[in-house]
Order: sequence, then C-alpha cells, then structure tokens
Amino acid sequence: MIHTFDTVVVVDFGAQYAQLIARRVREAEVYSVIVSHQASAAEIAAHQPKAIILSGGPASVYADVAPRLDPAVYELGIPILGICYGAQLLTLQLGGDVGRTGVGEYGRTALSPLTASITMAGWEEGHSVWMSHGDSIQTPPPGFTLCASTAHSPVAVLEDLDRKIVGVQFHPEVGHTDDGQGVIRRFLFEVAGVTPNWTRSSVIDAQVAAIREQVGTRRVLCALSGGVDSAVAAALVHRAVGDQLTCVYVDTGLMRKGESAQIEATFRAQFAIDLIHIEAADRFYVALAGITEPESKRKIIGELFIRIFEEVAAKLTEVDFLAQGTLYPDVIESGTKDAATIKSHHNVGGLPEDMQFVLVEPLRLLFKDEVRQIGADLGLPAAMVWRQPFPGPGLGVRIVGEVTRERAEILRAADAIVLEEVANFGLDRELWQYFAVLPAVRSVGVMGDERTYAYPIIVRAVTSDDAMTADWARLPYELLERLSTRIINEVDGVNRVAYDITSKPPGTIEWE
Repeated sequence: MIHTFDTVVVVDFGAQYAQLIARRVREAEVYSVIVSHQASAAEIAAHQPKAIILSGGPASVYADVAPRLDPAVYELGIPILGICYGAQLLTLQLGGDVGRTGVGEYGRTALSPLTASITMAGWEEGHSVWMSHGDSIQTPPPGFTLCASTAHSPVAVLEDLDRKIVGVQFHPEVGHTDDGQGVIRRFLFEVAGVTPNWTRSSVIDAQVAAIREQVGTRRVLCALSGGVDSAVAAALVHRAVGDQLTCVYVDTGLMRKGESAQIEATFRAQFAIDLIHIEAADRFYVALAGITEPESKRKIIGELFIRIFEEVAAKLTEVDFLAQGTLYPDVIESGTKDAATIKSHHNVGGLPEDMQFVLVEPLRLLFKDEVRQIGADLGLPAAMVWRQPFPGPGLGVRIVGEVTRERAEILRAADAIVLEEVANFGLDRELWQYFAVLPAVRSVGVMGDERTYAYPIIVRAVTSDDAMTADWARLPYELLERLSTRIINEVDGVNRVAYDITSKPPGTIEWE
C-alpha cells in the first residue's frame, strides 16, 4: 500500500529526533519512512523513494564508529537532502572537506547567502537558522556550488542541481529556523519533483485496505485505554472489518475520573461496537505491589494487559489479532537500532515475548497530530479526539514509587481538579498535556493549626507539537493558585502542591 504514495526515505544517523524530519515531510503531504543508516542502497531503493533525506546525528564524521551511508546510494539517481551530519557526510563521501575546527555552532545563527539558490529562495543577509554541530564543511565536493555561509561555517548550504543533491548545515526541521519548512518543501517539490498525495483520506483508505488484507475473515480484539490513540485505532479497524472487531476496555484502577463512562458511551452508543468491559483493578494493584522501578512497572502493566486479552480471546472464536494504538513516538522512545531506549511503552517494549496475538497497528507510523485529524474524519467526538494524551499504563506511571489503591485515589482526585481548572481557564486546547503527579513521599505541613504529614502533588503542563520535544507551559499565576487551593482543600492526604518547570529534553513529559 505504501507505493500508492510518493515516498521519501529519511535515513536515521542516530538523531533522537530524526522522526521530526519525517513529520515535516508529511506536513507537506508527502509520505515518509525512516530507515537505519545501515540499510544498503538496495534496501533503500526497495522503498521506491522519490527523494532521500539524510538526518543529523550526534557523532563526528571522523569518529571511529561514525555512522556511514552505503556509497552506492549516491549512484541511485535519487535526489538527496543532507541535514547537519547528513550534509557533512555527503560532503566527505563525495570528495569535499569537513574540518575539525574545535569551534562549535549552536543555537540561532545568522546565515549569509552567497549566490542564488533554490534552497534559500527569497532569503536575505542575516536570515536566522538553527545550528547544532561541532565539525564544519570547509570545501564542497566537485560539482557543488557554495550557496551560503555563517561566521563559523564556511559552507552552510551547498547544491549540485545536476545530480539533485543538496546539503544544509542547519536544521530546517526545527521551528527555530525561519522558513525551515520552506527549505524542505522547495527540496521536495522543486528539486525532487515529489507529488504531495499523502492526505488524510488517502491514509484512511490505505489503512482500511491493509487491515482487510491482514485480517481476512478472522476476528480482532482492540485494546481501548481511554486515550485518543486506541480510540482512533478502534474506529479505523471497525471501518475496515465491522463486526469482526471486539473492543476490550480494561479498568486497571489507574484510569482518570469518568474514563469508564466515556468509553462506554462512545463505543457502545455512537459506534455500536461490541465492547467488553473488564474490571481488573485488584489484579493490577497486586501485580504492582512493592514495585518502584519505572521500567518494571511498565513491563508488568503491559504483560498483564496481554494476559487479560488472551483470557478474553479464549472465550471467543477465531481471534488471532490484537489491534492497539501504537504511534511512531512510542516505537522510538522504546528503543530502536539507532535510538537509545528512553522508556519502554507498555504497548511496545512492555509486550511479553510469548504473546499469542498478531498485532494490528494501523497508527504505528503516524504522529499524534495526524491521528487526531484521522479521528475527526472517522467521526469520533471532538471531546475524545482533542483529549490530551494519556499513557497506556495510566496513573501507574504518574505515581512515582509503589502503586497502591490509596495513592491512585488521591492522584485521580487531584488530576480531575487539574483537568477541570485548565478547561475553566480556556487553556485545554492550547496545552499538549496537563496532569497531576504523586511522588510517594510525604512532607510536613500545617492545616488548621495542626501538623500534617501528607503527600505533595506536582502539576505538570507542557506545550508541544508532536511530543518529541516539549516546553513547560507558562500557566497564569491565578490558575496555579486556584489549583493549589482546590487540591489541598478538597483532596485528603495532600498538603503541598508544586509546579514542574522542566522542558523535554532534558526531562520527559511523563515522570516515569
């Protein structure tokens, strides 16, 4: 199904945010797929790409273990855009010179155009770009034109339009580069001649066809977690196979306030989908007793989910498939060949090796904004489509320390206040996520002239486009004061409220 779309291959050189490049390509309505730098020219060509983009990466091109690209890729005749490390690598491999100057260039930088360029169409002296590199390109390879420089990068843009190969030392994929998306679009459309046919309707049609081809006449279970991802996955699978789908909602005791009622109303009433509701709070609390390490909690929750789904499947007939709302950021953060594990997502790194199901993951290569748009097109209610992301392990990874029923009840009550007050202030559509965290520690306080020894609640709110990077939200003081007052007054067991002002990186959005 992929080859019904013009495809761009993004070659990953170990940058944690290579997927951001892929996302920018999709924003231009072009399908993108990420491959390892270890892929051969033949493996890359098998995707039938109309263009190739070489990502940045943390290594020096001169490091002993520096990632390389199969040189035969340059002979495929496919247009190439190299970004940062990718630009340095193509320079080195095609006969140019990359210098180890010892002078890095980081952050917002003024660019000086030197000649007319498709890449920089309309740019003037002092155009602002985002740099993050140590080595610098000193001399372009034979046949390339030097198009721009900066104070510390003699070659900041280079082009060989005959071979349709372009290199930029800066990062056009980040929002800090002015007209960065314009650079990507001009490469795609004016240099590579790509057709923009990756649209929401085309994605839905392709995935429906792929699900039908994969599933055939067999039955599918779909894991509903309460978040938008699993809801959209369920709606998409239902469109593909109809009554062959049975949804399973497992109440783990770690859900948000009102979660179960919303799930029941949406999928029983609106979509008339066969829904099985499993009350499993006791099982999860027992399984998590005494467990404090975050990775262990995620894996325990992930495995118990699967065991429950297997129990349900055993009572039905011809159930071979499990559908779930895995997104591309879940896959990346759970670790790939070229990206370190940040945290195992329960639906990726937390899956047991002896699982009996074949996975159906129609959203696995999609980003959150694409999923929301598809959900709206499939008819999901706006309240569900635009609901903030919620981790599959639920409140289990927002309780820092051992998960107990008491702590879950405290956190659920505090979190409901956060959700309500953010909405009251009209910020619920402006923030990416906003929630409460409960660290399993106690602090001394004074309430009613008496000493208290109770839990703190930490409020977390961030802004983001795709969850790969995030900035802490500058909430109004009035809102913070309201949150603190209500949580302390209304939630038994809490005597202190703090606000997390950490961005991602260095922190992650969730605490665990």
